[in-house]
Amino acid sequence: MKQVDILQIEDSWYDILEKYFKSEYFKNTMKVLKEDIKTHTIYPKISDIFNTYNSCSFEKVKVVIIGQDPYINEGEAHGLAFSVPEGIDIPPSLHNIFQELDSDIGIDIPEHGCLQQWADQGVLLLNSVLTVRKGQSKSHSKIGWQILTEYTIKQLSQYSHGIVFLLWGKDAQEKEKLIDKYKHYILKTSHPSPFSVRYGFFGCKHFSQTNKILASQGLTEINWQI
Repeated sequence: MKQVDILQIEDSWYDILEKYFKSEYFKNTMKVLKEDIKTHTIYPKISDIFNTYNSCSFEKVKVVIIGQDPYINEGEAHGLAFSVPEGIDIPPSLHNIFQELDSDIGIDIPEHGCLQQWADQGVLLLNSVLTVRKGQSKSHSKIGWQILTEYTIKQLSQYSHGIVFLLWGKDAQEKEKLIDKYKHYILKTSHPSPFSVRYGFFGCKHFSQTNKILASQGLTEINWQI
């Protein structure tokens, strides 16, 4: 693990993102974050901000699921997009993801919403924004996190091949321009939130499609059971 200001990140990710960590962009984001921590409750906790990177090394990434910003309620956010720790009620969007999993490949809806097992298998659960104030959606959407997460996508696009990018909803689909479609696979549909899930997410079969793509490359399929 490498120390970057108040955060720690897995070695392979430090190497691939080192240019960003030495930039003024990162220094400015850290300055705002540290000031905000003094007066607000910030999610996730500091040790979980880079959880998605620390759970899945750069070389291990096979699938990328892009979220927006962390959950805003106590105990929910733990640094993996869409995921919540065990013992926390499953949020609506995640419940809809589980419904599609059941419909697509017959996995019963689980009793908890921790997606750590996906991350351990090479699924990068990447939020576009990595922190948020308690109870205030998108409160950190302008402090610079998107520079890091878009740089992450660019680096994956350039230095890896055959990754399956799952772009759910308009915000995630805006990242498509960062991905080399001749080297990678892009699956798009609506966001799994209750407001948009019936505009394409239900019935998208992204989980079975992802595994077919991985198998076609001779890669181990993702066990989506948690």
